[in-house]
Amino acid sequence: MALLDYFKSKKKNTASLAKERLQIIVAHERNNRMSPDYLPELKKDILQVIAKYVQIDENQVSVEFDKDGDLAVLELNVTLPGSKTG
Repeated sequence: MALLDYFKSKKKNTASLAKERLQIIVAHERNNRMSPDYLPELKKDILQVIAKYVQIDENQVSVEFDKDGDLAVLELNVTLPGSKTG
């Protein structure tokens, strides 16, 4: 019977692993829902304005939106050409 218990325990581990993965996915989706609908359009507009002055790679721009109660914070990070990172 120990052999059968070995296979049963793997299923439990697989189920718990699947549960953990699902929790991560749900948390990620909740985080994405918290950001306003206009955020992708805002990022595009900001890129267009910056591109008038400096040529940048779209992958070098990150826009984050955090909300804590009544406080909303919009964070914009742009790596400009010739900038040293790290």
